[in-house]
Amino acid sequence: MLVNQSVIADIQAIIHDAKDKAITLVDHERTLMYWQIGQRIFEEEQQGKDRADYGNYLTKFIADQLEPKYGSGFSKRQIELFRQFYRTFPMRIHCIRN
Repeated sequence: MLVNQSVIADIQAIIHDAKDKAITLVDHERTLMYWQIGQRIFEEEQQGKDRADYGNYLTKFIADQLEPKYGSGFSKRQIELFRQFYRTFPMRIHCIRN
């Protein structure tokens, strides 16, 4: 049986393209997740009367709850960075999908 050798190259191109798209989508969704977490923290802080103290307590509390389950990407410092990310870019990040 004679097989057209371009079939392998075509399949490899499909695989590489899918992997590249998956990485891009994961990065995009992760960025949205960080922004949304920051937004939620910021909104919660705005309800408090003593924002500075509550904010420090809140980020520590959130980290204490999430870090054991989700790892160091949800440490107190990371939680503070999520909040800072939202405060730096408060306009809604829109999702563009193909």
